[in-house]
Amino acid sequence: MKIGVFVCHCGSNIAGTVDVAEVAKQARKMPNVAFASDTLYACSEPGQDGIIDAIKEHGLDGVVVASCTPRMHEPTFRRTVERAGLNKYMFEMANIREHVSWIGKDTEANTAKAIDLVSMAAAKLAHDKGLTPKKFDINKRVLVIGGGVAGIQAALDCADGGLDVVLVEKTSSIGGKMSKLDKTFPTVDCSSCILGPKMVDVAQHPNITLYASSEIADIKGYVGNFNITVKKKATYVDWDACTGCGLCMEKCPSKKSKDYFNEEIGTTTAINIPFPQAIPKKAVIDADFCKKLQSGKCGVCEKVCPTKAIRFEQQDEAVEEAVGAIIVATGYDLFDFTRYGEYGGGRYPDVITSMQYERLLSASGPTGGHVKRPSDGKEPETVVFIQCVGSRDKSIGRPYCSGFCCMYTAKQAILTKDHMPDSQSYVFYMDIRAPGKLYDEFTRRAMEEYDTKYIRGRVAMIYPKGDKYVVRGADTLLGSQVEIEADLVVLAVGAEAAHGAPQLAEKLRISYDSYGFYMESHIKLRPVETNTAGVYLAGSCQGPKDIPSSVSQGSAAAAKVLAMFSQDQLESDPQISSVDIKRCIGCGKCIATCPFGAIEEMDFRGMPKANVIETICQGCGICTSTCPQGAIQLQHFTDNQILAEVNVLCQQSPVRNYE
Repeated sequence: MKIGVFVCHCGSNIAGTVDVAEVAKQARKMPNVAFASDTLYACSEPGQDGIIDAIKEHGLDGVVVASCTPRMHEPTFRRTVERAGLNKYMFEMANIREHVSWIGKDTEANTAKAIDLVSMAAAKLAHDKGLTPKKFDINKRVLVIGGGVAGIQAALDCADGGLDVVLVEKTSSIGGKMSKLDKTFPTVDCSSCILGPKMVDVAQHPNITLYASSEIADIKGYVGNFNITVKKKATYVDWDACTGCGLCMEKCPSKKSKDYFNEEIGTTTAINIPFPQAIPKKAVIDADFCKKLQSGKCGVCEKVCPTKAIRFEQQDEAVEEAVGAIIVATGYDLFDFTRYGEYGGGRYPDVITSMQYERLLSASGPTGGHVKRPSDGKEPETVVFIQCVGSRDKSIGRPYCSGFCCMYTAKQAILTKDHMPDSQSYVFYMDIRAPGKLYDEFTRRAMEEYDTKYIRGRVAMIYPKGDKYVVRGADTLLGSQVEIEADLVVLAVGAEAAHGAPQLAEKLRISYDSYGFYMESHIKLRPVETNTAGVYLAGSCQGPKDIPSSVSQGSAAAAKVLAMFSQDQLESDPQISSVDIKRCIGCGKCIATCPFGAIEEMDFRGMPKANVIETICQGCGICTSTCPQGAIQLQHFTDNQILAEVNVLCQQSPVRNYE
């Protein structure tokens, strides 16, 4: 076998701490290596042309490139060797940037380690075999999970691109957190005026099937061919018959149901439509507060409904859908502010969250847009905003910045002055983070035009004093203690992963970080893709985002789906597990450990054997390490290939002499 080795300088990224010429020189002495050279930028067009020329000139059977991470450039080099006439899997990368040059400055030690990595790659390549991907048909329908602004944008873009879209939303209306906002920064325009038309477009689009009050019960299959089970939760109302007239809400005698849409500021009726612009605009009965469902008495809504749409006997329903791609846009939830006992959240009625204040500001909110203290209904004169409640705080497990809190606090301070011209707002902050377009100008507007007093420092505690609340903190710029008597305190709570996000991730077979946010495939180059083919991310399910970023990512995810569906068939990755029937004893351990459900039991001449479903297997290799007989091997990473790397490393002398 003839192997070619190409060692990349990567400018000074590698060459600054690795003697690349020496690595190439030692590579020429390795077994099976017929050609070796160093190149300034292997991934550049001249660098790739040099690889192609060397393959043809020296009749190379395989290529090793020693450069940066395979995660970034392996597909590029595989296409390069394929253009030269080789099977693209007759290629190996040795990562001498992230694994060598970036982690140490000792040139001699780095050079020795780089040589070791190249020798391991060459040894493995000698045992590689050409692999051929298979093609399979795809179902050109897409599932969007979550009906917030990111999910809405993704669904509309896909539908406008000619795809059939299934949109699943767990609440009774799409719109997400944005539907609860009064105004949006930095333009201070009406949130409903922006979002409303898009919500209507979803309802009226012929290519979109909307399941509201629904959840994903199960996901099976693989990219191009997913089988989805949607659980339609019982609403106790026939939505086909309901016209959204609201008469049932007017007559319902049970008015103790929690008003979730208004962030539990006050209560609502047991049967209700969450807000005037709801899509679908259909009534839903809260079974926990409905007298008829709890005691068998009442039934007023059933009597007054003009279309006879009430169905007290309704049960949850399972619906099956087949799709080829999935866009996850499940959004975020707000931090539980009651964890800050020193702020009195949950105990003091006039210490509220930013979203609760948003509902007080909104014309469709519980007070009709009139800002009133929850405790006594009086208009507050002094409002104190406290930033970073549940953000940038390691003590409560939230060290990250939620990103949009600085901006929505500035917006709320501006709106406070608009609603109550004689009021005074104070903002306790750590740092102001306003990196978006017109964002910094917006925060300065709150300070300069609206006379909002910004105090740099943390709040230590809040305690009641008569009918006011004393906010005690520090002003780190002045180096002094500060006490402000407030009528209303607004906590700028941060974002955290949506409740149930890890459980959904298990169904989707995608990764999530320690905070519950879903992991992208590559934070810079593949920000909307996951490591599970066919599953994409949009919006705050990946991490806290404002509206423009969520909309952008929704469109980006839709673009990825449309690009994938531009083909009638997809290629499966041949780097998957394969079972040696003769060695398999049918113990089932691989079936139990496979995280993708890619292995099934089959009958082979009356004996149970493992069988890999090629289109589902993601090549993680867990089954290979689990199998006690070594009967299941991961193609391109077989035991023999890995042992070849280990053996060549162990055989080298301490001075790495390849003479």
